[in-house]
Amino acid sequence: MTFPTPDDCRYMAQALELAARGLNTTTPNPRVGCVIVANGQVAGSGWHERAGAPHAEVHALAAAGSAARGATAYVTLEPCSHHGRTPPCADALLAAGVARVVAAMQDPNPLVAGRGLARLAAAGVEVHAGLMEHEARELNIGFVSRMTRGRPWLRLKVAASLDGRTALADGRSQWITGAAARRDGHAWRARACAVLTGIGTVRDDNPQLTVREVPTSRQPLRVVVDSRLETPPQARILAGAREGAPVLIACAQAEPARAGPLRDAGADILVLPNAGGKVELPALMSELGRRGINEIHAEAGVKLNGSLLREQCVDELLIYLAPCLLGDSGLGMFHLPPLADLAARRELSICDLRMVGSDLRIRARCA
Repeated sequence: MTFPTPDDCRYMAQALELAARGLNTTTPNPRVGCVIVANGQVAGSGWHERAGAPHAEVHALAAAGSAARGATAYVTLEPCSHHGRTPPCADALLAAGVARVVAAMQDPNPLVAGRGLARLAAAGVEVHAGLMEHEARELNIGFVSRMTRGRPWLRLKVAASLDGRTALADGRSQWITGAAARRDGHAWRARACAVLTGIGTVRDDNPQLTVREVPTSRQPLRVVVDSRLETPPQARILAGAREGAPVLIACAQAEPARAGPLRDAGADILVLPNAGGKVELPALMSELGRRGINEIHAEAGVKLNGSLLREQCVDELLIYLAPCLLGDSGLGMFHLPPLADLAARRELSICDLRMVGSDLRIRARCA
């Protein structure tokens, strides 16, 4: 039989839709969906909901029951082959008697990395991989980044006027974009594992940086880049830090007189200095990866935006452009050094372009 068949594509698309239901909840685990098909009918399906809960394959097998024997399992990520918080899914599929497994992509986790598919094939199961791999990889782009690069995928969000101004000269910026764009931005916050900002934004805007405009069962870790620990202990970003809405402050030096009150307010202090007395941003990315952060949603000011770009920490730009003009006196998007030649410009690739309410949303990847 030729692979893939139209049915293979249809059922994998269903599995990807199921995986997306865990978009905001599975961290630090990947988003995974599974569909089990027997005699041309869906016998069971499921998705991974949160870390520590059963994996997608386990939910689907439970729903399929005895119909799983001789069936095909469509799963958006290679079934795991190791004991983590839950037993190996490859073993569960073998025990259920599944005859065929179609995976969208190999698991980038070094603990799996092809071993799950190899175990199934060695036991006589027909195995295929790579069907709709692009879609599966995009769904788990942060998990893939952490497994292969040891650091999260950083998405930098900017709201600006059509002439690229993010605020007036005095820093006022609320609101340049419309309500629909703000809700959309909160949806991107909700899927992230961490929301990152700088001390300038904390000082000027006093934001909460929580998810409020869309439903969520989980608040991302809030991260503040604050070299000199200038965050006021009463800042709104620290609200709830002791009640399950964690905050991490990355600094260059933790002076006890400043660190003590912030710790008392519930903040976790991380000291990561660079040679210039600022926070070593690549080291911060590595540390967040070590802590299981897959995706970072950054909402910062022009200075930190520029630093993140210069230090090659940015993977993707999420830019909302409002149909208005603020003029040359307004603040720009990124503080970057002047270029001596156009050949030195930073290349981007636009991966998505759409209207959100009356604003234009651009997603662009750093080359």
